[in-house]
Amino acid sequence: MTAGTPRPRIDTSKPHPARVYDWLLGGKDNYPVDQQVGETLPEEARGNAARNRAFMHRAAAWLAKNGVDQFLDIGTGIPTEPNLHQIVQAVVPGARIVYADNDPIVLRHAEALLTSTPEGVTDFLHADVRRPGTILDRAREALDFDRPIALSLIALLHFLPDDEDPYRLVSTLVDALPSGSYLILSHGTADQHPELKQDTEAAYKKGAIPLRMRTRSEVEPFFAGLQLVPPGLVFATEWYQEEPAPVQERSGFYAGVARVP
Repeated sequence: MTAGTPRPRIDTSKPHPARVYDWLLGGKDNYPVDQQVGETLPEEARGNAARNRAFMHRAAAWLAKNGVDQFLDIGTGIPTEPNLHQIVQAVVPGARIVYADNDPIVLRHAEALLTSTPEGVTDFLHADVRRPGTILDRAREALDFDRPIALSLIALLHFLPDDEDPYRLVSTLVDALPSGSYLILSHGTADQHPELKQDTEAAYKKGAIPLRMRTRSEVEPFFAGLQLVPPGLVFATEWYQEEPAPVQERSGFYAGVARVP
């Protein structure tokens, strides 16, 4: 994070997805406007948020164990331990991680995201996924784009409506990655909770937060041209590599990891 970077003002009058997610995970770094959205969501939302984060932990650890030592995490959210760099550097102490998020409160907590091992590197960019070129340019200062990188987009893309062309944004980011890189992605869905779809959308709409939950067929194109690793694009509770999923739980997220050929 560049020294002396001016800290943008936090608007506490409007909810933000990162702070609502923090509330769902039991965090304290949120405001009444965020809590109001969270409290309006179906009760199952809390469990789905926790299960989605558990997927991130499993996927990041698996990639680290398989030699990936560079990660670009966009839509980082408010630090909730263990953070991605803690998961990865526990396996590969010299790993390099770049975080990016557009919420000023995440910038305020960036110090927690920069507690790297002595051998490794962590960096934080206050940036928006809607400007992928800016993220890529700044990430190149810390990451080597001649070697594989894991791009992490966790619980982010359902906040991008169709008119912002999230498929193009993801394609732009993936196209910049070298062969052997990976995409880690999870996306909100109502496929297993159709009865909760209306209430979930209404809660976010009331908070003026765009929400575009997508079906499996709508999530699949984010992996276009990539090689999905087993078990493929599945519900977050079903994505396991080193052992089978212990229980069959419903999930509000699709999840997948795919290799850049």
